[in-house]
Amino acid sequence: MTMTEVSRIVTLDPDRNVPGRRRPGFAHTLRAEWIKFWTVRSTTWSIVALFVLGAGLTVVVCAAAAKDLASGAAGESAGSFVTWGLMIAQIAAIVLGAMVVTSEYGTGMIRATLAATPRRGAVLAAKSLVLTGTLFVVGTATAFAGYLGGNYFLDREGIGLALSDDGVLRAMFGSGLYMAGLGLLAAAVGLLVRHTAAALSIVLGTVFVVGTMVFLLPGAWGEWIGKLMPGNAGSPIATPASFDPMLLDPWAGFAVFAGEVLTVLLVGYAVFRRRDA
Repeated sequence: MTMTEVSRIVTLDPDRNVPGRRRPGFAHTLRAEWIKFWTVRSTTWSIVALFVLGAGLTVVVCAAAAKDLASGAAGESAGSFVTWGLMIAQIAAIVLGAMVVTSEYGTGMIRATLAATPRRGAVLAAKSLVLTGTLFVVGTATAFAGYLGGNYFLDREGIGLALSDDGVLRAMFGSGLYMAGLGLLAAAVGLLVRHTAAALSIVLGTVFVVGTMVFLLPGAWGEWIGKLMPGNAGSPIATPASFDPMLLDPWAGFAVFAGEVLTVLLVGYAVFRRRDA
């Protein structure tokens, strides 16, 4: 073994073969990431914003549109509105996902993180579990809160939706899955660019701007590119009835979305392993 190889091993794991010193297990890494996640104010504000925007806007929009939906003047299904607020609340999920990674690079805390846990795969796995678990729970709770509040106004007009109706329960849990996926996508992009503003610009631009503009491309290939964009592929799972019938079916679209998120995450991990903190 050369001195270069020895130096590399010590750098990657300074506690290697130190008597009486136990290497931190994954449970320790997960706990550390959980503590870091909940001790910064951006986490609380992002979750509050997600819930208020997601549930609040759903209730407001359902209250405003209920009469038009009942008369048919709106030309849309009531199922398109019971998770309406999540279209805006996804911004908060993206912000939270980006901040989980980029804030550590901004403050330099990533060096302390990697000194404590040299195994970068474990660090990324722990961050991903904490982020996606939180966003799934909060996204699902937000969807249920918005549905209960918004459906009250729909019921008054005789067009309320039961949880047993086609696609409603799937949309409740699908909202959590979609929020978790968006957060993980933003975190993966954050690993690549290591800058909050850049990560937010890329993900928000891809989901909200590029995902809409590609439908303007001529021919069937433009339509299919539009369907495969992350926001367009993933969002149908979060609503009982999509505003755009041209999009992929909910589970097929989510499978495409999950594959895209996983691909970006794997690229981010490869860069994370090889690049200095």
